[in-house]
Amino acid sequence: MDRDGLAEFLRVRREALQPSDVGLPAGLRRRTPGLRREEVASLATMSTDYYTRLEQGRGPRPSRPVLTGLARALRLSDDERDHLFRLGGEQPGPPPGPPREVRSGVLRMLARLDVPGLVLDVKDDILAWNRLAAALITDFSALAPRDRNLLRLRFLNDSQAELFGADRTREFAREVAADLRAATSTYPDDPEIARLVRDLLAGSPEFAEIWARHEVGRQQSLCQTIFHPLVGRIDLICEVLVVPERDQRVVLYTAEPGSPSEEALRLLDVIGTQELTTPG
Repeated sequence: MDRDGLAEFLRVRREALQPSDVGLPAGLRRRTPGLRREEVASLATMSTDYYTRLEQGRGPRPSRPVLTGLARALRLSDDERDHLFRLGGEQPGPPPGPPREVRSGVLRMLARLDVPGLVLDVKDDILAWNRLAAALITDFSALAPRDRNLLRLRFLNDSQAELFGADRTREFAREVAADLRAATSTYPDDPEIARLVRDLLAGSPEFAEIWARHEVGRQQSLCQTIFHPLVGRIDLICEVLVVPERDQRVVLYTAEPGSPSEEALRLLDVIGTQELTTPG
């Protein structure tokens, strides 16, 4: 264990975080930069005294759960997490699960875009979206958090399966299944990934057939065709921006300039989510 190195690393990372980065109010009379020690301790579910002793270089060797809590509280990237573990005298091992927090800068960018956009983690959970993405696919805010997942929408939701169609989206289905296979290797101990695989295998023969191929790969293109109940077919070009330190992707949906699909997207911008109920 490198006590001095651990103490300095904890202090620097704590001072680099702003309260808004972890969902805390800034408050008044904040005399020190970044978070307070008691705030980090609370986020890491440990006592303030214990955290203070670690940051002052006089604490005992932290356990793996303590280091995991600190990595979560300080919003560390995978590389930073590995460094923290080594300073604490532990081998890093696989990360416990994909991060769910989306950087505030990414959220601001998403809100300002004039094209549909999503933020996805490695198992294609939809972590954030803008208004146009909700108009294009579904009102994600109306779904239970567990159901905000591209694989669940594609394979387990009958109404959404009709939205995705069958032609180019067959390739899309193979891509997202390969994504999930890669995620099981990166995060072998994550219970949410394991539950997602079980649910998909039990609920979709199509997914089971694709999964049996053992295709693996992190896809950089998620292009597909949407058959929207109000504006019809939309052929989409998907640009993927990678956020490596969070193992996340920003997916932007565009269409060929001057095409009927671009006109359909413009119409969706006007319609929004107010009339997304399919007649029937």
